[in-house]
Amino acid sequence: MISSDVIRGYNDTMILYLLLKEPSYGYEISKQIRILTDEKYIIKETTLYSAFKRMEGNGLIESFAGTETNGKPRTYYRITHEGRKYYKKKCEEWEITQEVVEKFIEKEN
Repeated sequence: MISSDVIRGYNDTMILYLLLKEPSYGYEISKQIRILTDEKYIIKETTLYSAFKRMEGNGLIESFAGTETNGKPRTYYRITHEGRKYYKKKCEEWEITQEVVEKFIEKEN
C-alpha cells in the first residue's frame, strides 16, 4: 500500500481522470481507484468527499442528482471545462515532479 501522504496532491488528478470518461458517483470512483492501482492505494471516503467538495467549490466538477436502478437517489459528478484544463496542468506538473524525484532515487545495479 502507498502512503496517503505521498499521493495526497494527486487525488484530484485521479478523480478528474475518471470523470473525463463519464460522470460517476463516489463509491464507483473509489472502486475504480482501487482497481486501477491494484489495491496499492485505497482512497478514504472522507478524503474522497472532501475532494469533491473542494473541486466543486473551485469549479472543476459539478454535481447532479441521479438514481440507482432501485430508484434510490445518488449524487453524480462530472468534470467541467475548468476541470479539464486543471487536469492537463496537473499532468504536466507530474512529468516535472517525476523527473525531479527520480534524480534522488537510487536504482539497483
